[in-house]
Amino acid sequence: MDIVFRALFLFAFVFMVMRAIVRRELSSMSPLDLILLIVLGDAIQQGLTQDDYSVTGAVLAVSTLAVCQAAVAFLSWRFRGARRLTMGDPIVLVEDGKPIMKNLRRERIPLEGLTEEMRGQQIASLDDVAWAVLESSGNISFIEKS
Repeated sequence: MDIVFRALFLFAFVFMVMRAIVRRELSSMSPLDLILLIVLGDAIQQGLTQDDYSVTGAVLAVSTLAVCQAAVAFLSWRFRGARRLTMGDPIVLVEDGKPIMKNLRRERIPLEGLTEEMRGQQIASLDDVAWAVLESSGNISFIEKS
């Protein structure tokens, strides 16, 4: 039963850490983000199972984490407040062709990264953008001026 409690605690802890530091989608993660995920996985494994190397211990740990993930997904689907907490709100990065530097700094997105993403979506200039929004999925949506 100790493994279940450790799994619950570590799930909540890792969820909060990942929510705080990673907003980008997996396909656009930097090598440093990937290294962080690998090291984090190894670090929590030791705290999760301690000296228990049994199959039962592993099954309990994995099952607890899976149930936690399913519960978070259900709550996010069912309740808007939970969705806001687990997924976050979209953030406006550009309004009427002008970058909102405060939001870019808060999300650690350099202006060059924003313009690179813009060019990838066939938009030549910030002047052509009415809105750029960092979605809760990590994608940046651009709405062009008409």
